[in-house]
Amino acid sequence: MREGQSRSTDSAEPAAQQGQSVDGLLEILDLERIEDNIFRGRSPDGGPQRVFGGQVAGQALVAAGRTVPQERRVHSLHAYFIRPGDPAVPIVYNVDRVRDGRSFTTRRVTAIQHGKAIFTLSASFHKDEPGLEHRVEMPEAPGPEDLPSMRERLYTSFGRVPRFASWHPIELRPVGPLSFEVERDPSLSTTDNLVWLRVDGSLPDDPLLHVCLMTYASDMTLLDTVLLRHGRTFSGISMASLDHAMWFHRSFRADDWLLYAQETPTAGGALGLARGLVFTRDGDLVCSVVQEGLLRVVDSDGTGGS
Repeated sequence: MREGQSRSTDSAEPAAQQGQSVDGLLEILDLERIEDNIFRGRSPDGGPQRVFGGQVAGQALVAAGRTVPQERRVHSLHAYFIRPGDPAVPIVYNVDRVRDGRSFTTRRVTAIQHGKAIFTLSASFHKDEPGLEHRVEMPEAPGPEDLPSMRERLYTSFGRVPRFASWHPIELRPVGPLSFEVERDPSLSTTDNLVWLRVDGSLPDDPLLHVCLMTYASDMTLLDTVLLRHGRTFSGISMASLDHAMWFHRSFRADDWLLYAQETPTAGGALGLARGLVFTRDGDLVCSVVQEGLLRVVDSDGTGGS
């Protein structure tokens, strides 16, 4: 979909549960430039109690990209979540111009709140050039039009949409079970997690913006994949993203449906690893993602359990 086009909804969502609009998300990613290499971002009103990891990653990538020539596209990023972010105060992003080569540009970004680093990101940008081509096949999956949204499934089960699923404008349509369904029926547990996703609205034709929005959305369901494997939900689990890596292989639009094929190869020592491949509806592999997160089992009083 291109800028200015309208979209008809495939199915009705619980209207009262809609959260931040696409325009609101674009405002969050439109950082204020303070100096050549210093930017300031804010968090949405009514968002999570701590800054969503995808938000700080997306904003940091925006900051990096605004110091790079437009003809060089993002091809990889590596990030570490150091401290929880405070949504009540702005985030300052310092960009270090590590390298400007003939074909590659490297940037390092540090996100700062209350005088301390909460997040770091290294991103590499590359000037397109010809080379070898291959890609894996997209897994079989029903189309998104044949599936209810995550919000609809939660609303059907609980009569409401929990806050974690309602504050953002990313539409998610899981192919398989949700974690609470696996907790009720352990026979549904799986190491795979297929999710159709898109930004629920029209976006401008800015390639960097689409990459930043995929970075934003990529943090939403990866650690759920570990929970699905063990038949657990967020209840009784202290969870946090620790480090995150992405590789962007081909251009795509974040307002078109993308299939996020995720799996979890291992978990142990209160850490879980998840990885994902992102495909267009035509089967093009456009992005690869790997994340390790903290998944600490806690007792009812909030202390660490077995």
